[in-house]
Amino acid sequence: MSKPKHIRTLADTEAQAVARNIRVSPRKLNLVAATIRNQPADKAIAALTFSRRRIAQQVKKALESAVANAENNHQLDVDKLVVKTAEVGKSIVMKRFHARGRGRSARVEKFFSHLKIVVAERAEAVEAPKAGKNSKEQKAA
Repeated sequence: MSKPKHIRTLADTEAQAVARNIRVSPRKLNLVAATIRNQPADKAIAALTFSRRRIAQQVKKALESAVANAENNHQLDVDKLVVKTAEVGKSIVMKRFHARGRGRSARVEKFFSHLKIVVAERAEAVEAPKAGKNSKEQKAA
């Protein structure tokens, strides 16, 4: 017997990728994740490509994985994908000790993080028709 089928928590127009145990602190990873939130997927990949932060390449790899999941597993249009969420979570913390002066020691904590990226296919935006007059002119008329 096999396990029961996992119920999908995402909508039909969404796909995700999860990167676990990334060797960077959650605060630093969240700075990079904030730059790609609510961006179109192609612009987010371009921003990560030219980012100077060390961790940006691993975030880019996770984002490309989410885009590939959307295309191959859920048959979504790659040109319409937007980064819906980029969640950063805390993982394990390695505790190390660093020798200090006069025989003392100091604790060094090495943080790890989790990253979950959800991409969604954006709906076609319908632009509102532009009025010939601005709101002040309409009130005066």
